[in-house]
Amino acid sequence: MKISAYTLLTLFLFSFQVTLLSSFNPFGIQPDFCLVIACLIGFRVGPVHGLIVGFGLGFLQDLFSAGPFGLHTLTKAGAGFLAGVFARHLSNRRPHAAFVPVMACSGLSAMVFLLWSRMGMGLGEMLYGFSHILLPQAVLDGFVAIMVNWVFGRWPVEAPSS
Repeated sequence: MKISAYTLLTLFLFSFQVTLLSSFNPFGIQPDFCLVIACLIGFRVGPVHGLIVGFGLGFLQDLFSAGPFGLHTLTKAGAGFLAGVFARHLSNRRPHAAFVPVMACSGLSAMVFLLWSRMGMGLGEMLYGFSHILLPQAVLDGFVAIMVNWVFGRWPVEAPSS
């Protein structure tokens, strides 16, 4: 049952990211909804589930993007897993508690892509990318996570298995 639910969720979220969210980019920054959802699944259900959903979403993004194959899969799966591990150490998982793990995972993911795409560029260009792309992207993803987590906060959170 969970496999079919995760498959449908993955296909729906990928379609949502590509079609509807492609036109929503405040200040030239588009939220990475796939990463946010992978982190929230890991945060609310557990690291293994976050890894599975992140892997599926990242794999779909890799199939339909022109970037290096496997980078989306690696970053989304890792983000879902890390958010789940972070949530294990929280005593209170209110909607605003998702901001820090999602922001950290988004920052790490953006750092991987920034370093991959900016190879051979100078330090000034790297610092510009860090301050004008990476940090705003991470903060925006964190706020999107708060909103999504607040909307879905009415459903009970499964206790992560130890």
